[in-house]
Amino acid sequence: MGVQYVGTAWNGYQKQPSRDTVQDRIEIALEQFARTPLHTTCAGRTDAGVHAIEQVIHFDTDLDRAPQSWVRGTNAFLPDSIVVRWAHALAPAPEREQFHARFSARSRTYHYVLYNHANPSALLAGRAGWVFRPLDVERMRAAAAHLIGTHDFTSFRASGCQANSPVKQMHEVKIERMGDLVVFTVRASAFLHHMVRNIVGSLIYVGTGRNAPEWMAEVLAARSRDAAAPTFMPDGLYLAAIDYDPKWGLPQEASAPLPWL
Repeated sequence: MGVQYVGTAWNGYQKQPSRDTVQDRIEIALEQFARTPLHTTCAGRTDAGVHAIEQVIHFDTDLDRAPQSWVRGTNAFLPDSIVVRWAHALAPAPEREQFHARFSARSRTYHYVLYNHANPSALLAGRAGWVFRPLDVERMRAAAAHLIGTHDFTSFRASGCQANSPVKQMHEVKIERMGDLVVFTVRASAFLHHMVRNIVGSLIYVGTGRNAPEWMAEVLAARSRDAAAPTFMPDGLYLAAIDYDPKWGLPQEASAPLPWL
């Protein structure tokens, strides 16, 4: 399934005893529709306040329903802030050939939407980060260039991160200004906990003139969380896309982080 959600009201994606997470609500809705418990696995867990344009989940079931029936039936039991956009059935296969939302992914893309204006916007509250100081996009692009390639991203890793290795391949860091909005697009093989928000926070240090673009290379080389900027707010972070081999035939969608972008 492809799932879209506004994370503002939810305590992240991963299931918790409080049952106020996106996974909790999806599994409750699936059970109400299917009349049987269904455990889901996602492509990438998101933190509290983080949104998803297209999260991908999978689950195993013997129930025979048309894809659109799964979509409409599950949505009937979901709150407005969580929507199933598509469903796709895959035939049973040997374990080594089965689709897995997380392990079959080749890369993941996040957008971070930042409102760069002297005053905050009520209309973007919870949907975009905010920086009141002017940002120099060219300086941030020069800093971001140091992140491309395979690196140890320990400096951008949360202390509680459970990833086996801090080494990830960064494919792309794109920064675009659209009026008062600055949109960061980050694509990598995988991400560490808080990695995107820590990178954005550090790029903002460069964009405001606090640090030179070359400082980003120093932060990366330090392999210490203390070397980078503080973790930036979750409001503008969107899990945008998960890349899979076309052989799976998933009907994935592509869209901007905000409808008018």
